[in-house]
Amino acid sequence: MGINKFIKNVKNFLELDDFSESKKKKAIKKLLEKLAKRQKATKKRLDGDLSKKEKRKAEEELEIIKYQIKKGKKLLSKLEKSQENS
Repeated sequence: MGINKFIKNVKNFLELDDFSESKKKKAIKKLLEKLAKRQKATKKRLDGDLSKKEKRKAEEELEIIKYQIKKGKKLLSKLEKSQENS
């Protein structure tokens, strides 16, 4: 058995590749939680009295947050699918 084959077999046995993916999943989940909190805060800010300029800024921020949440969920589902296929 060659060295590379041995390393590959040990990695598969110890599931080291899945370990790095689980770290990525946890990080994405934490980021999604933070984005959700920020989204709530921005919505609350929009409910208050704001000038037109501040309101427009808050609406833009809300759109960016929504896009990032959507993107994060897509990445998370992609990681989960790749983990299931492994």
